[in-house]
Amino acid sequence: MNLLYESESFAVMHVLANDTGEAASLSKPPTLERHGFEIVDKRSGKEVYLDGSWAEMFQMHIQAWQQNTPTQEEVEDTLERYTGLAQQPVLIH
Repeated sequence: MNLLYESESFAVMHVLANDTGEAASLSKPPTLERHGFEIVDKRSGKEVYLDGSWAEMFQMHIQAWQQNTPTQEEVEDTLERYTGLAQQPVLIH
């Protein structure tokens, strides 16, 4: 897991698919390993996990940000749109 962004309001992590290695793949049936993004809305205490097409769409935002450095307000406006999907309360492990 890589922390991509953190502010007083949000935290964004890139969650990488687990590398199980060849030995583990021989004993288990194959599974689809995908990366995703976890966005935590610190204000509401909720999080959303984006994978599949949602993760691909969010990855496009990140690539655009790498080309044209956004302001913090622009980043947080984008994150605000995604956290509207957040239903899962943040749990401490």
